[in-house]
Amino acid sequence: MPAKLILSMDGAVLKEYPLNKERTTIGRKPHNDIVIDNLAVSSEHAAIVTILNDSFLEDLDSTNGLSVNGVPTKKHFLQNNDVIEIGKYKLKYLNDQPTQTTAADFEKTMVLRAPVKMSPAEGFNRTQADITSTQKAETTQFNATASGLTVDATGGQPPSAVVQILNGPNSGKELELVKNLTTLGKPGVQVAVLARRPHGYFITHVEGGSFPTVNGSSIGEQPHQLSDHDLIELAGVKMEFYFKT
Repeated sequence: MPAKLILSMDGAVLKEYPLNKERTTIGRKPHNDIVIDNLAVSSEHAAIVTILNDSFLEDLDSTNGLSVNGVPTKKHFLQNNDVIEIGKYKLKYLNDQPTQTTAADFEKTMVLRAPVKMSPAEGFNRTQADITSTQKAETTQFNATASGLTVDATGGQPPSAVVQILNGPNSGKELELVKNLTTLGKPGVQVAVLARRPHGYFITHVEGGSFPTVNGSSIGEQPHQLSDHDLIELAGVKMEFYFKT
């Protein structure tokens, strides 16, 4: 069974929403997946990105904010029985499937700040100027295969693929997409997830007011399947996606 949200107010259950999309939006306007028609709720209040068995909540710069289990938050890795509070409304998250990413892993996820030094063998060579984390930047080195939102998937896998940096001082450097999920971007500006699936690679918008582009066109809210030699622009960094031969 997919994860789901149970919407309630004052203890009364109003509706149940299965999280069967990669990106589920919550807000007052009718175009949202979960509509809460209340003036305390922003037009687009929050979004939940669900990839495999893991779900990530993000506040979309709402006016009144939100909390999880009574704690105000902007981003949260959802776990079974978490309660999201938006005004007088509560959304209980239920997921009986085992997750592969821990909350600590999500908080420590590193993302690109600028064109980054990286190679397939060494992963990212991270400096304070190049990379920032969602918590704080530290001068250290980390391996790209361990830093992203990584999960184990079952079934077949597509051919190996690479993302190559096209601009900046690290132009020409490559990152091999060896894990099922790789997070790239700049906190507060643009963040996207590259997901490796049995039937191909997909890029999904996670954070930011504008969407990444592929071949000059915005990918929008829905997952976008990547083709050989697609050109990605994310947080000012231009990259080429291609399959290894």
